[in-house]
Amino acid sequence: MKNREHRIIEKMQALNPLSLEVKNDSDKHAGHVEHLGSAGFTGETHYKLMMTSADFNGKSRVDRQRMVMDLLKDEFSSGLHALEIKVKAADEV
Repeated sequence: MKNREHRIIEKMQALNPLSLEVKNDSDKHAGHVEHLGSAGFTGETHYKLMMTSADFNGKSRVDRQRMVMDLLKDEFSSGLHALEIKVKAADEV
């Protein structure tokens, strides 16, 4: 079974990333027992996502974040608690 980081990376492929980095920051929130419990005590609750994609060209910051969040709905329903999103359009690089 793949961990959440691998699933996030796979799901982001739908946005044709030119660059993509996903970092598990869950260890910084180890004291949040309720969040760990919602993720089945896997420690896969808090992540940081940085991505550049041409699919974001002409899109507002809110629209870009919505595109990411829509792809991760099932992750949030299965214990993902927080996601820091930093995305850029290809024409901003």
